[in-house]
Order: sequence, then structure tokens, then C-alpha cells
Amino acid sequence: MDRRELAPLIDHTVLGPETTPADVEDVLEAADTHGMNACIPPYALEEASEAYPDVTLATVVGFPHGQNHHDSKRDEGVAAWKAGADELDVVINIGLLKAGRHEAVEAELQELVAAVPVPVKVIIETALLTDEQKHAACEAAVAADADMVKTSTGFADGGATVPDVELMSEYLPVKASGGVGSYEDAMAVLEAGAERIGASSGVAILEGAPEA
Repeated sequence: MDRRELAPLIDHTVLGPETTPADVEDVLEAADTHGMNACIPPYALEEASEAYPDVTLATVVGFPHGQNHHDSKRDEGVAAWKAGADELDVVINIGLLKAGRHEAVEAELQELVAAVPVPVKVIIETALLTDEQKHAACEAAVAADADMVKTSTGFADGGATVPDVELMSEYLPVKASGGVGSYEDAMAVLEAGAERIGASSGVAILEGAPEA
């Protein structure tokens, strides 16, 4: 896969707790230059949507732990959409999932999906789950009519793996995120079934790809 083909599959990301406006600007400029999408903090959406109208903007909801009240997640998602988000990446309530309260997880996701007219990706944080729990999380995302499932926030130990991508792709398109730092990493998860990559190393990934 060459750079031109790969670029639109990458959500070039900056979401760390110390992220500054200058960091966001760097990511947006790189995304615009190389044809990538950008995943940025919610506070930066309004300025970003005005300054970079051609960049697809994703942002996060309930990030990074997913423990927000379900009303807060819904309202956060609506606010992000109105501020210019083209896509939302929402963290499930991992504790509820691990407790077996799958209907509550599904209901929370469904509430958000119904409240916004933009695609919703469901972050299931695979490194913290058993395979059985990963299946349950994906089933909840499908039942809630979400658009994609995403492996990781990048803030738990572990990230996207080929087996997890293969498992998740049985249900919905997959965004592989966490630990994808090179062209080789990207190709491994894409070949496993991922359709999107979330990475802070978007430029490095593209630089490793062959030119068109």
C-alpha cells in the first residue's frame, strides 16, 4: 500500500494530558499536508474545524477511562459534534462490562449513537479484557448501531494486536490504535482486518510506505 492509499486510513492523533494548542496545530498541519485525518481533544475542535476544513476531525468521548455518567457522555458527544467533530471515539464503561452488565453498556452506547448524526467508534480497551469480554463489547457496539470498534485508548498497557483485530473485525470495521508506530505495524493490522489506524506516529508511518 503506497502513501496516497494509506494516508486516509490514518487518524493522526494527539490526546495526551499535556497536549498544548501548539501540539494540536502540529498534528492538524501534518494531517492536512499528508491527507490524513486528525484525532484531537474536544476543546480544540472549533478552531480546528475553521482552520482546517478539509481535514476529517475525530475526537474522544468519556476518555480515557469511560467511567463518566451516561448523560455526560451523550452531552459530550453532542457538544463535540456541534463544535465540528466529524467522528466520535467513545470509551465504553469497562467496569460495567467486566461486571457482566452488558445491557447497561449497550444502552449507554445506544444513547450516544442516537444523539449524533456522525459516525461513532467504540473503544473497548482490549488490553484489559478477556476474549469473552471483547466479544461482549463488540456485540454491544453492534446492538447500539455503532459504526466501528476501536482497540485501545493508548493509555492502558498494551495496544492493538493482530489477534484482537481479527476478533473484532468479525463484528464491525476496526480502528487499530495503540502501539502502531511504523509502516510494518500498520500493514500487519490492516492485513488482519483493520480499516482505520489511530496513531501519534502518522507521519512516520507514511514515511515508511512506498511512494505512489
